Amino acid sequence: MSLSARAVLVAIVFVAAAAGAACKGGFLGKQYEYEEDLYLSLDGSATLIVNASIPALVALRGIDLDLNPAIRVDVNRIRAAYQSPVTEVTRVSPPWRRSGRRFVQVRLNVKNIRKLSEAPPFSWSRYALTVQNGHHVFEQKVGASALRPGTLQRVGWNGSELVAFRLHLPSRIIWHNSRDPDTNQPTGTKRGNILAWEQHLADRLEGTPVDIKVELDSQSILHRTLWLFAGAFAAALAVLALLIWFTMSKGGGEAATSTGP
Repeated sequence: MSLSARAVLVAIVFVAAAAGAACKGGFLGKQYEYEEDLYLSLDGSATLIVNASIPALVALRGIDLDLNPAIRVDVNRIRAAYQSPVTEVTRVSPPWRRSGRRFVQVRLNVKNIRKLSEAPPFSWSRYALTVQNGHHVFEQKVGASALRPGTLQRVGWNGSELVAFRLHLPSRIIWHNSRDPDTNQPTGTKRGNILAWEQHLADRLEGTPVDIKVELDSQSILHRTLWLFAGAFAAALAVLALLIWFTMSKGGGEAATSTGP
């Protein structure tokens, strides 16, 4: 076999392996049908980002949207669905396509996470942020979806789709109950102080509960870092002042010696 033919064969094998890995979610990462990313602050305010397919918004949250992929997505209707007295929509992205379905991203500001369930798209959850034993405790209990029999036409789901609820946390994580949906083993904290609770879409459609609980340090990482920086800066100033005092003291002593009898 010639060198060029071998190169072509290697390229084909590589592409096939990459495609296989992608189908399993290994090469491009996991593919989610619905995601909530909650950036929580210790005072209860938060930023929330939702990434979801249009069919997922219809099936899971009951938002009235046209499922016909040839019809333009009504982003104003999505914005109106998420805007509420307890949420402020800052952006609804232009739709994109994946696996023949259209997806959108919704970004929101939340003044008080404890009241978020008053917004219809998040009414399936109950939120709590309390202080217990000197630590902050966040809890979210996700209940039934909005799916009603006969309301959803076939949209190309094959049963492998995933739903995720992620927490981006501001302080050290003391304890959490996040587990892998396939192995039921505890999951670790991802880079950026992130925890994730995943569920298969079929289970979410059926309303299988998701119980989220995290215990946090009541002092934010930023606050701790600023205090460490301030301490280091104060120590540096003290050392500098000591050096200046020592230099001046030594200089004064030498001057007194030189003017003596």
